Amino acid sequence: MTTWMDLAFSPAVKAAQTRRGSRPGYARMEEKGSDRTYVDESLAAFIAEQRSFYLATASSAGQPYIQHRGGPPGFLHVLGKNKLAFADFTGNRQYISTGNLAENPNAMIFLMDYRARRRVKIWGTARVVEDDPALVERLFPEGYQARGEAAVVFTVAAWDLNCPQHIPQMLFAEDVEALAARISELEAENARLRCELKAQ
Repeated sequence: MTTWMDLAFSPAVKAAQTRRGSRPGYARMEEKGSDRTYVDESLAAFIAEQRSFYLATASSAGQPYIQHRGGPPGFLHVLGKNKLAFADFTGNRQYISTGNLAENPNAMIFLMDYRARRRVKIWGTARVVEDDPALVERLFPEGYQARGEAAVVFTVAAWDLNCPQHIPQMLFAEDVEALAARISELEAENARLRCELKAQ
């Protein structure tokens, strides 16, 4: 079974770990192995909450590219234990990710949850499906203002969680608006109670 460590820890990475002193700990982790080779319930729940992620691809020459993908919660779909997919919305029409995947299917999805300060890295391969309008329609978020040109199907090889260290905590605008509305309600209630106390 291939784990995320098998994919991430090349000889050069292991040499750097040895040089900087973290290799023994990771060697013990490698001996234990990892069951993070399929989408379990916790990962599926995490994915369902996300509004954006980063898709990493590389050309056949190894030139890396990272693209932001966004949409409403649930726009990244879990299709099975090893399959994720999303509708490819029309954007700037550069098609760098599409071209990269045509010649090099290796890809990575990087999910950031800034509210909860969590991140998940998913290794795998991806392919762009341009001739299946039914799949695009199935993956398209209901009522979302965009146009789907294709679908991207991602095959999961392994995944890992990162620690929350150095992740800034950020809230969505609607979270802040809801908090401000609740504060206004509480302030109004506080003022009413103060008036009632003065009247007694």
